[in-house]
Amino acid sequence: MKTLSKSLTHLSVILITLLSASACLSSGPAANLATSPDATEFPEGTEVATFGAGCFWCVEEVFHQTPGVLSAVSGYMGGTAETADYQLVARGRTDHVEVVQVHFDPNTLSFDQLLDVFFKQHDPTTLDRQGPDVGPQYRSIVFYHDDLQKLATEAKIKALTEEAVYGKRTIVTEVSEAMPFYEAEDYHQNFARLNPRHGYLIIHLYPKLRKLGLKVPSSSGASPKETSAPKGSTPKS
Repeated sequence: MKTLSKSLTHLSVILITLLSASACLSSGPAANLATSPDATEFPEGTEVATFGAGCFWCVEEVFHQTPGVLSAVSGYMGGTAETADYQLVARGRTDHVEVVQVHFDPNTLSFDQLLDVFFKQHDPTTLDRQGPDVGPQYRSIVFYHDDLQKLATEAKIKALTEEAVYGKRTIVTEVSEAMPFYEAEDYHQNFARLNPRHGYLIIHLYPKLRKLGLKVPSSSGASPKETSAPKGSTPKS
């Protein structure tokens, strides 16, 4: 039974990947947001943070719209350079997590505020799952880059728990030391802005953006809410 379930999961990933690629080709870039928002040079004092909160397409866009964030890059962390490949990571065959590495200006945005953005954009109480994406590669995790980030993250989790923000549910967010970061394939970068009509985004990202009071990427061809995901599938990252 487990073998059959595993085989169906792998087949589903392959099908979803093909559908996703097809959807990407038919979608023009966003008309209301810059399609290349990442800075390429950072001022002195810029800090870095790395988060895993499910599909990096979604996490990346939320951070892109956060004032003080200079860049948000999708990638992999936790495994080796040899396994930093989407086809392997998506199947859960590596130790990698889909992450977004953020460079930010601490004079505009503190790490504590960045943690608030991180926790508000996903459910930190679901183990190895965010929405339709299941597996350890989608787990909630903060990769800290220094002791201050570690302490701040632990303090934030403690405060959220004491305030019962998630009711009786336990926060399962991991707090781990940062490892080598491997940038994801080019087609994953700035995904929401380059593929605003993608079905996965319409279903899973755009409701979140509206809830957070952020902009929904729109193309000149059609409004995102006018387009549905491919029938019989849930395309994902």
